[in-house]
Amino acid sequence: MFPAASLLTTLLLALSIAASPVEVRNSPVTLPIARRLNTSGGAINLVQHDQSRAAALKNFKGDSTLSRRTGSITVTNDAVGYIAEVGVGSPATNYYLIVDTGSSNTWVGADTKYVKTSTSVDTGDAVEVSYGSGSFSGTEYTDTVTLGSGLTIAAQSIGVAATSTGFTGVDGIIGIGPLILTEGTLTNYPDTTIPTVTDNLYSQGIISEIVVGISFEPTTTESDTNGELTFGGVDATKYTGTLAYTPLTTTAPASYYWGINESITYGTTTILAETAGIVDTGTTLILLASNAYNTYKSATGATLDATTGLLRITTTQYSALKNLNFVVGSNTYTLTPNAQIWPRSLNTYIGGTTSYIYLVVNNLGTPSGEGLDFINGYTFLERFYSVFDTTHSQVGFATTAYTDATTN
Repeated sequence: MFPAASLLTTLLLALSIAASPVEVRNSPVTLPIARRLNTSGGAINLVQHDQSRAAALKNFKGDSTLSRRTGSITVTNDAVGYIAEVGVGSPATNYYLIVDTGSSNTWVGADTKYVKTSTSVDTGDAVEVSYGSGSFSGTEYTDTVTLGSGLTIAAQSIGVAATSTGFTGVDGIIGIGPLILTEGTLTNYPDTTIPTVTDNLYSQGIISEIVVGISFEPTTTESDTNGELTFGGVDATKYTGTLAYTPLTTTAPASYYWGINESITYGTTTILAETAGIVDTGTTLILLASNAYNTYKSATGATLDATTGLLRITTTQYSALKNLNFVVGSNTYTLTPNAQIWPRSLNTYIGGTTSYIYLVVNNLGTPSGEGLDFINGYTFLERFYSVFDTTHSQVGFATTAYTDATTN
């Protein structure tokens, strides 16, 4: 087992705030996060995956009714994810886990089976979570979790899957969403929450604030180690602008997640008035309330591609594409025309045609005014550094060297 990190050390996990978090410029602990396209089941259906997940997210009521964890939502294989290599047990077995800000349980066993060691403790409690795009059920254990080459968390709750669906090619999830999302996941204790990995890093004196900084970078390859997590602070080397923060929304159901208020303009035209939505690493696309989506579709001249479910534009329409602006408080975060399209080198992985141009903006499936009217998925987050700050109840963004990249 690796030695425990020193008290109140801010730790960088590369995968691949007062109100400003601690900046981390050099860290002895790194854990790369890698973006991976899961093509094990053939062409990826991004829209089906994201819309199924969105339906499940919107259905959460913030209580112990298991409202988000039941129902007959179509299960799809996890399409695209950021993967962290996480050790569990002593000696540790390494598992490849999806980094998810939209859920908070950490679990293993979807692919590589859980290996019991001397640090494994079976609590005897049944645990289950449904994500809309997949699910797992099994038994809760507590065990040592190793992040990187020198950081261990003692007695972390781990779900050990007996069954799972929608997670081919990965071993499970490391959930870094709000604590409330664990409520109701222990079958026999519906009012109980489970401390998350981030919560335990804080309670065990390893980090001084419950803060996670995330850096993603655009990539045009099927699998690429192009991301980084920072637990306990932010990494100032990963952004170029000034970090600006906005308070978490109080509008439900967005308030149960990393929810914020924002408005969206296409060029100078407002397509979504200020409303609540969420920032979510587990969603690939940028999903907008149906009325905003229809306005965007009309303004761009895009047509719906029957094969992929994505909006498609011609080269002439791409040349005329305007900026898509996300207005958060007094700050505007702009997706350039290139940032609004799917990487063309990856078209075939989503069942598309090599020469076509597909947009990453799609339909949430419900109209605005329902308390969760947009999801800024990782196609947004690849262009901005993001900070998820539980300590100060806020989310932060900053521009990066990739905000205006033309790699797509």
